[in-house]
Amino acid sequence: MAVETMSIGSDSSSSTLILTSGASGRVRVLFSMRELKRLVSFIQSLILFLLLPFRVVVWRRRTTVVIRDDKQQERKVWSPPQIVVRKRNIGGESGGASVSVSPPSVPAAVVDEEVAARRELAIRRVLEDEGGDGSSSSVRDFSLFTTKRGDTLFTQSWSPLSPNHRGLVVLLHGLNEHSGRYNDFAKQLNANGFKVYGIDWIGHGGSDGLHAYVPSLDYAVADLKSFLDKVFAENPEVPCFCIGHSTGGAIILKAMMDPKIESRVSGIVLTSPAVGVQPSHPIFTVLAPIMAFLLPRYQISAANKKGMPVSRDPAALVAKYSDPLVFTGSIRVKTGYEILRITAHLQQNLNKVKVPFLVMHGTDDTVTEPKASKKLYEEASSSDKSIKLYDGLLHDLLFEPEREIIAGAILDWLNQRV
Repeated sequence: MAVETMSIGSDSSSSTLILTSGASGRVRVLFSMRELKRLVSFIQSLILFLLLPFRVVVWRRRTTVVIRDDKQQERKVWSPPQIVVRKRNIGGESGGASVSVSPPSVPAAVVDEEVAARRELAIRRVLEDEGGDGSSSSVRDFSLFTTKRGDTLFTQSWSPLSPNHRGLVVLLHGLNEHSGRYNDFAKQLNANGFKVYGIDWIGHGGSDGLHAYVPSLDYAVADLKSFLDKVFAENPEVPCFCIGHSTGGAIILKAMMDPKIESRVSGIVLTSPAVGVQPSHPIFTVLAPIMAFLLPRYQISAANKKGMPVSRDPAALVAKYSDPLVFTGSIRVKTGYEILRITAHLQQNLNKVKVPFLVMHGTDDTVTEPKASKKLYEEASSSDKSIKLYDGLLHDLLFEPEREIIAGAILDWLNQRV
């Protein structure tokens, strides 16, 4: 095993190879520090218990208002997960594309206007994409996937024209973005014989939920596992890989700790995974559970690091932050707490990772920690694991000026495993 540090630029041909011993570099936690953490946890639990009556009163008031405003509001009920597939009318009388979407079997509440607008935009982009790169090597479609909770998630797929797929790739985007941002990369995967699925997790893209509000990342983990079950069922005996960026990578990692899922996935690729994330001030770690309990949807600008760059390509930044499907506001309290919670869980369970993986990180990333990716590489139990660290690159690796090098490394890794 080796940690590969890659210099990309004028001297892109050179790379430094740093050998590691797998489990080296582990730090023992002092007994006093463990006791301090236990004390902090006890204090947090006590405060949450004392604040519970206040939370109940607030919840009752909100519920009363909702019922008074809309007495006909329907309640969501459980239904088995399903995919509602959009179908393209090829060669029809009009010569154009038509949409056939069956309504979900789950009776849902009136769809929020913001969600409806986002979903309409996400669908329109799929319908208007006729191989914008001038080629006809891909067919892009969308689906609506109903979760066990009754939420509707927007998903899409990119299929090579050849029916004989070498493999499958399930793409999971990062915080505040959506699956459609990876359209160009998905078509590159198609050109290499991979069918690609993308899923907008809860509160993102064309999926249900307040924009960028994540009530629980465990929902996203459960939704990914359910979606993978559908992908496995529809593509029996075809190797399946997962590719996740940032928080999407953290979601994939946690899903892979389920042996039933891990055993059916041939490998995962993680770009800038949220294995380690530090808030702008340590006090947020202490206050996060309390604030998330009381004001889950509140946006806290102080939690964001000002001017945090994610790409060195100005055009890529403009494209990202002018996209209505990308959330550009301050992070919501509950969302931030969920990220801290899932990274803490991963940090304590990295040795449970057994799936083959490639992890990639830019050394100048200020959003997620490159050293946490190193720790993942060192502590994971996977027998097939690789890490690539890119000197000077930032967070959004597939949107950096060196995106073709990043995509090429991913394709090489996948091609060696199908």
